[in-house]
Amino acid sequence: MGMIRADRLYQLSVAFVLLLVGLAMIVPFFYILAVSFTDSSVYEPNKLILWPAEWSADAYKYILFGNGFNTALRSSLFVTLAGTPLALAISATFAYMVSKSYLPGRTAMLRLLVLTILFSPGLIPNYLVVRNLGLLESWWSLILPVVTNAWTVLVLKSFFQGIPQELEESAKIDGCNDMGIFMRIILPLSKAPLAAFTLFFAVAFWNTYFNAIIYINDSVKWPLQVYLQQIVLAANASRFIDSQALTQLQLGSTPPEETMKMAAVIAVMAPIVLVYPFLQKHFAQGVLIGSVKE
Repeated sequence: MGMIRADRLYQLSVAFVLLLVGLAMIVPFFYILAVSFTDSSVYEPNKLILWPAEWSADAYKYILFGNGFNTALRSSLFVTLAGTPLALAISATFAYMVSKSYLPGRTAMLRLLVLTILFSPGLIPNYLVVRNLGLLESWWSLILPVVTNAWTVLVLKSFFQGIPQELEESAKIDGCNDMGIFMRIILPLSKAPLAAFTLFFAVAFWNTYFNAIIYINDSVKWPLQVYLQQIVLAANASRFIDSQALTQLQLGSTPPEETMKMAAVIAVMAPIVLVYPFLQKHFAQGVLIGSVKE
């Protein structure tokens, strides 16, 4: 009985700690969401708000029609929609290649791959490579330098090695070449890890910030994360507002600075949050599968 009570007490303690951690993560999100929808007539600064006293979407109208948002959205959409499939294609094909033990030079490539995990060239060599390739002031500078990584390749390689070799041998007997085997057999069987890495790459490209600051000086080409940083740190967020567009919308007074900044945070974060439920069922399975090889 003493062991059972101790075990229950331990489980309750763990549940209580996890509840506190969960609240610590979700309360700030609800605060940002509530402030962004709070009407300017009832908004009080420096006050914890978890439910708006009066709802208003004016802050979102100001942000969505503000100077730079649509331009930054176009940049982020291009980087994400172009970079994610390209990263998946390069990672999957490279991983499938090094998963074959008969490939000449496979061991050397794997060693070089692991070396990139242990040692990073640093900021200056990366900048010099991007500059010498002529990618500065281009959206491709946010895609090509991070188009794949060693961890993704190694996990996919381990998964591909777990696929029965007999499937490929049967396909070869039926006259299928290597590309046909990869496209018709390997990829359909790899939906779970590919879905997980689709989410990883999409989130990484959507949240591109530091590389944009380093490689792009033209503010017209900045992605949403840089736009968000500019508007959140601005002393006067209303300078991002397009007064002509707002006149056409027939909006009243300008919302408080804090509500506009919180609306900008939600507007930038919303696309990824909306995409996640469609990939969530593959997420845990895709991360774990292939990560351990017997």
